[in-house]
Amino acid sequence: MAASSQQGKLDRNWQELLQELRVAQTGVQILTGFLLTLPFTPRFEDLEESRHAVYAAVLCCAVAATFLLMTPVALHRALFHRHARPWLVEAAHQSSRWGLGTLALANVGAVWLILDVVATGWVAWLVAALIALFVLVTWVLVPAREVKMD
Repeated sequence: MAASSQQGKLDRNWQELLQELRVAQTGVQILTGFLLTLPFTPRFEDLEESRHAVYAAVLCCAVAATFLLMTPVALHRALFHRHARPWLVEAAHQSSRWGLGTLALANVGAVWLILDVVATGWVAWLVAALIALFVLVTWVLVPAREVKMD
């Protein structure tokens, strides 16, 4: 009975993880698609070279997030017949964490880039820092506190 309850727990963890990834995947695909179109807009060439470098870094983070958030599906497709559910759940968990981290970097960078173009530099830095702080608190510190309280 213990083996079947462990398998049931793994199955539930896997299903919950996939549902979470469905939510995250939509956002990362929209961001990545938007970023992929920017170089083809007329004003992109007017940006300073340093902003092109920031854009490239943000784009790389968004693409990395896209692939990291799709990795669990690719791993499952490659390994489902090997009955490697414990390994798949852990690998998917790690890939998702890295994917969400790079997605956060991409979002903070995109906000900074946009605000640096349409507002003043200090506003861009302030808002980007506040967003990064919000992500740190809600995605890292609050869950860590909850785990510590258990």
